[in-house]
Amino acid sequence: MIVTCDRPLLLAEAVAGVARQSLAPLELRIGDDGTTATVDASCAPRAIATTVIRTGACGTGAARNRAARGARGETLAFLDDDDRWRPGHLAGLAAALADPAVGFAYADSVVVREELRPDGTRVELARRVIAHEWDPALMRTDDFIPPSAWLVRRDLFERLGGFDETFRFSEDWDFLMRLAALTTPRRVPGMTVEIRMRAAGNASADFGAERIDCLRRLAARHGLPPIAPKTFWEVAGIFDGA
Repeated sequence: MIVTCDRPLLLAEAVAGVARQSLAPLELRIGDDGTTATVDASCAPRAIATTVIRTGACGTGAARNRAARGARGETLAFLDDDDRWRPGHLAGLAAALADPAVGFAYADSVVVREELRPDGTRVELARRVIAHEWDPALMRTDDFIPPSAWLVRRDLFERLGGFDETFRFSEDWDFLMRLAALTTPRRVPGMTVEIRMRAAGNASADFGAERIDCLRRLAARHGLPPIAPKTFWEVAGIFDGA
C-alpha cells in the first residue's frame, strides 16, 4: 500500500520500486490523500492489479487504513510516496512471515538526506543506516522502524484496529507499541528500504504543536518517558554515534 499526497513525481518512483520487486505483490493499493484527485491506476504497471482509493486528505494513518480495507492479501506492506523499496524487499519480508509464529517483520533501512530539484531529480547529500534487532527498551524512547519497512499479517492489523486515526503524527509508533503486546517483531537483515528526507515535506520534521501533543498522548497511553520530537535521520544517528 502506498499513501501519496500531491507528489506525482515521487509517487512515480515509489511505484517503479514496487514494480521491480523480485516477489511481485498480489495487488497495489494507492491511498490518494491529496487535495485534488490527481492519481489514477495508469501510474502503475499493467502486470500489477492496482486500485486507487480517494482518502479525502484525512491524514497518513487514516489514509493507510482506508487503503487497507478490501485488500486481498494475507499480509500488508506499506510504502510512503517519498520512500523507495529495493528489489528484494518484499521477498525477504515474506520469507520471515512464512513462519506462522511471526506476525510482523521489518527490514533494515537506509535513511537518505536529499535535495529534490524542480524537475524531480533527487540528489543524495548524506546517508545513515538503521539496522537493529527489535529492542523494547529503545522503542520506549525512539521509534526506529519506519512504516515503509513493515510487513504485517492482515488479520493482526485488523485485530489492532489499524492505525489510531486520532494520531495525525506518531500513529506508526503507537501501532508498534500496541502490536508488541501481541507479538515480537522479526527483523529481516538487509537494507531493502530507503527512507528519503528533504528540507520540507517530511512528517517527522514537523515539530509543531500538534506533533508535540501526539507525542504527549503517546507517552501517556503507553507509560513512556517524555518524548522529544526527532526525525528518522536523528534516530539513525543513535546507531552511528552521531
